[in-house]
Amino acid sequence: MERMLVTLSLAAGPGFPLGCVDHRYEIELALDAAGHPDALAWAEDPAPWRARRYRPDAPPEQGDVQYDGVNGWFIRFSGSQAERLDAPEARFDPGTSPIRPGEHVTITELEGGLFDYRIVAVSAS
Repeated sequence: MERMLVTLSLAAGPGFPLGCVDHRYEIELALDAAGHPDALAWAEDPAPWRARRYRPDAPPEQGDVQYDGVNGWFIRFSGSQAERLDAPEARFDPGTSPIRPGEHVTITELEGGLFDYRIVAVSAS
């Protein structure tokens, strides 16, 4: 299982109708044969799938990608490993299209806003 580094750039959302390239995520994902995030690979991988959130008004936030069979994918942010279990979460909805440049995903941010992100890069992690 090879993890990919997926770079997302804000395409639209509350306060950003035209998007903003300074708001982005970098997340590690293993993809299945159809190009979708692979829940089985996530469950079998002992190492966390890293995530980073970048905003112009704050330092990068470190986190990890999580999967729940009922609620789907989310990104959990925290300052330390000990805080991870109760860390705030951003819901990550990859949709039905494969993870590839030009496609879009939805992220419900920690504050509750629903944002559209464009996939700008997918490369080996």
